[in-house]
Formats: sequence, C-alpha cells, structure tokens
Amino acid sequence: QVQLVESGGGLVQSGGSLRLSCAASGRTFTTYIMGWFRQAPGKERQFVAANDWRSGNTYYHDSVKGRFTISRDNAKNTVFLQMDNLKPEDTAVYLCAAAHLVGVLTADILSRAANYGYWGQGTQVTVSS
Repeated sequence: QVQLVESGGGLVQSGGSLRLSCAASGRTFTTYIMGWFRQAPGKERQFVAANDWRSGNTYYHDSVKGRFTISRDNAKNTVFLQMDNLKPEDTAVYLCAAAHLVGVLTADILSRAANYGYWGQGTQVTVSS
C-alpha cells in the first residue's frame, strides 16, 4: 500500500509556472506507475500525465503537451509535475495517483483513472487571467 501527499499548488497568473510534488510513503515506490489527474468544479476527473519509468514512456493529455512535464525521483519517492505557460483553463485540483500495473502499458491504459488504486488528497491550482 502507498500513501500520497501532494504539494506545490497555488495562485499564479496566466503564463506563469508551478511545480507540483507528490511524496509517496512506503518502500515499494519503484513498483508503482505514477500519474497526475485534475478535476475542476462540476467536471469529470481528467488525465494530465503519466510516467512508466520502467519503459521510459511518458504520456500527456493533448491540452498540456509542450507545457507540462512529469518526472520522478525514485530515491526520494517523489513524482513531480512541472507546469509552464499556465492558462486559466488549467485551474483545478491536481491529484497524484499510483497504479500497480505490469506488462505493456499504453497511453489508453495509463490515462484511465479507474486503473489507479491510490490517490492523494489533491492540491489546488488557480490560474488568473
């Protein structure tokens, strides 16, 4: 089992940057696939990015490609989401998620929230225009 705690959210102007962190507990961090999702008020949870560090594959939602970067530090049990050129439509609660998946992991698999068994509480990101 793994527990996840996000940090780094806040209020930023359009065009600004934020770096989110997600610290994971436990000694088996390297066995988990890590992802970021977001949820705006009244909207469904949306996939943002995921990293399968074992294969080196990284996937992003089209709306954040070229602006967001997911990375992880296995030595520190932490996954990051660097968000640049933020837009008002990026405003949401950002949630870190962990999945215990094996095999060939496609973008379709990693983008489905139902495939992640562990979630953090979320951190609010607000982008003003």
